[in-house]
Amino acid sequence: MADLITVDDPDDPRLSDYTGLTDVELRRRREPAEGLFIAEGEKVIRRARHAGYEMRSMLLSAKWIDLMRDVIDEVPAPVYAVSPELAERVTGYHVHRGALASMQRKPLPDADALLTTADGDDRTIRRVAVFEDIVDHANLGAAFRNAAALGIDAVLLTPRCADPLYRRSVKVSMGGVFQVPWTRLDSWPKDVEVLRSAGFTLAALCLSERAITLDQLAARDHERLALVFGTEGAGLAPGTLAAVDEHVRIPMDAGVDSLNVAAASAVAFYATRPSAA
Repeated sequence: MADLITVDDPDDPRLSDYTGLTDVELRRRREPAEGLFIAEGEKVIRRARHAGYEMRSMLLSAKWIDLMRDVIDEVPAPVYAVSPELAERVTGYHVHRGALASMQRKPLPDADALLTTADGDDRTIRRVAVFEDIVDHANLGAAFRNAAALGIDAVLLTPRCADPLYRRSVKVSMGGVFQVPWTRLDSWPKDVEVLRSAGFTLAALCLSERAITLDQLAARDHERLALVFGTEGAGLAPGTLAAVDEHVRIPMDAGVDSLNVAAASAVAFYATRPSAA
């Protein structure tokens, strides 16, 4: 059972995991270095625990203590009871959901191991999403939510991608980042060969003269398919486009040339579901 500790000093060092949550640059550096991330809201906290992440502590306003009582009773980590005003002073924003948890990160698997099995599961990894240099945390979180909802078996991130465990990514994904196995590639686009050697056909979503339509790609029903998505602005790098097997476009109407990367991923994930699904 966790200790329930009332805290009334915003400078209490026990609350250090929660300080300055709106300082993106600080949190991007600090959280991976210290091996932590922040889960916000009852559902997200529960999903993180269900996914096997160890809890370091919780920060709760009074009205959430009874609602989270079962979690408090189950975990050994300390629970800090604070007023909404103190929570805002510590975190830098009004904590609308009234519940935060500091969670311990897990070591990331090698891409080779991830493409063989996911989290010890014996099922075959057939559909993979690769996100290249997606720096917007909300877009990345939404893409993870799409991946969880639409049958993607694993996600690979290029080295410069945003952190999917950053608070905003986790929040937008509604815990989807905990449901889909993922890891970060070491070198891109060189690591295209990691996917190719595992039997994947790589299909890049892009605007290209050689692009086939998404319907044409789906009709081929590749046994193992990796869908590659580029940045919100410039799209995929030339080296990536040269390295993949297929260029694919989503046909557009009304003079629109493309979709937001999160929206495009939802369309592509749904269209390319394996035929046995």
